[in-house]
Amino acid sequence: MRHCRYGLRLTFVLGAGMVLGACAGSGWTDRERMIISLSDSVMFVTTLPEDSVQLRTPSIDVEAGQLQSEELKTLMAKMLRTVTDPSQDGVGIAAPQVGINRRIIWVQRLDKEDEPFECYVNIRVDSLYGETTHGREGCLSVPGYSGFVPRKTDVIISYADLESGETKKEHVNGYTAIIFQHECDHLDGILYIDKADSVFVNQAWMEELKQFDYTRPDWW
Repeated sequence: MRHCRYGLRLTFVLGAGMVLGACAGSGWTDRERMIISLSDSVMFVTTLPEDSVQLRTPSIDVEAGQLQSEELKTLMAKMLRTVTDPSQDGVGIAAPQVGINRRIIWVQRLDKEDEPFECYVNIRVDSLYGETTHGREGCLSVPGYSGFVPRKTDVIISYADLESGETKKEHVNGYTAIIFQHECDHLDGILYIDKADSVFVNQAWMEELKQFDYTRPDWW
């Protein structure tokens, strides 16, 4: 999800598609391992229409044996650098947006002191409630456009703890709850444009895009 940049304190809350390639012994596919290892610290972000299959494929869980793997640690670190890089400048990112159909997201916790970015693995939205708002959203995978999307103001999320593998639950409200909904939609192959009341060109963002190189890597 894209929004204006906020101050950052990097905090990890770590828990425990179209999966391409044969499964390696670690539980990661050959394609996933290639993306994780060959990507720069700022990863290539998948976009419509070229990557519609990737973005529309539901993601699968990270397996228990992968929760403390070097691949997961590297992927998480690169996703964080990507969403906070000026070329993306987002408040959230989901693994399918970097070519990995696993249930992993980063969210900026605007509801917490210092507004830290936090990572959630095997995350799901268990419950939606509260008022319905119609707020403006953008997406790193739909660059240059924005839309007004109806969202609930309160969510209950569940995710896996990295160390124990146990499921944790949390209630989130306000704008941060909207970020969680947007990113978790990505994990189910849903984009904000599917739910938006309207979608329009964001001219200011279009101008920003001209400053950066978004070339697809040759190995991709």
